[in-house]
Amino acid sequence: MIAAVGRELFDTGLAGLSRVIPKSVGFWVFFLLAYLIPPTFDWFIFRKLWRIPLSGMVALHKKRISNETLIGYSGEAYFYAWARQRTKMVAAPFGAVKDVMIMSAMAGHAVTLTMLAVALPLGIELLEPDDQQTVLLAAGAVVIMTLPFIIFSRRVFSLPVPTLWWVFGMQASRIISGSVMLAFAWYFALPEVSVGMWLILVAGRLLVSRLPFLPQKETVFAAFAILMIGRGDAISELLAFTAALSLLLHALLIGCFSLFSILRKEK
Repeated sequence: MIAAVGRELFDTGLAGLSRVIPKSVGFWVFFLLAYLIPPTFDWFIFRKLWRIPLSGMVALHKKRISNETLIGYSGEAYFYAWARQRTKMVAAPFGAVKDVMIMSAMAGHAVTLTMLAVALPLGIELLEPDDQQTVLLAAGAVVIMTLPFIIFSRRVFSLPVPTLWWVFGMQASRIISGSVMLAFAWYFALPEVSVGMWLILVAGRLLVSRLPFLPQKETVFAAFAILMIGRGDAISELLAFTAALSLLLHALLIGCFSLFSILRKEK
């Protein structure tokens, strides 16, 4: 994981990190909130399912970093192994991890399609015709990926239906609040940019996040946005900076977790 983060950071991240550093305090506050929201919501979910202790936040951060820097769903595999080692806390973790992962995907699909429905009428003219077609095809792919889980829901899920709906609501809230926090961070960095552009970019980021088995989605999204907007543009520089900053925080957290683990073993 450290090697994957380091490769991404030094390969593409530092270039974006050195281009522009926002001066607004609002950018840093809302960016940090957006960064902390995913593992925090996961902790609340597994707190209800397993009574997971506060120390489980470390495992949830590692799950998130693994998903974003190695390959999609590798974090769920790590978190399942972590839970299996704590059989006193949870006897059969597979069903819960699987259901929460699927509910996360379903909520992501629903929020992404909703955002596209809101953003496209406001900012469709900002996209080239080829980009418009690509976005519509990607939206169709999201719908197709959702159908099997709806059709075979009784055979797929393990948790009770009320619990599944609660998890779905928490996952949708996580995605919406994280997107809103990030949009506010971008707004404070570049307040002169139109609302339509920010909505298109938030929807595009959500769309990229729906692609399965894709490592470092923030960097992929930044690269896509740079191709769409153009190099040297203030927006593309801000997105490159955001992707690089996410990688840097991943690297710092993994380094701290590894150092803490080594020191604890030595004691």
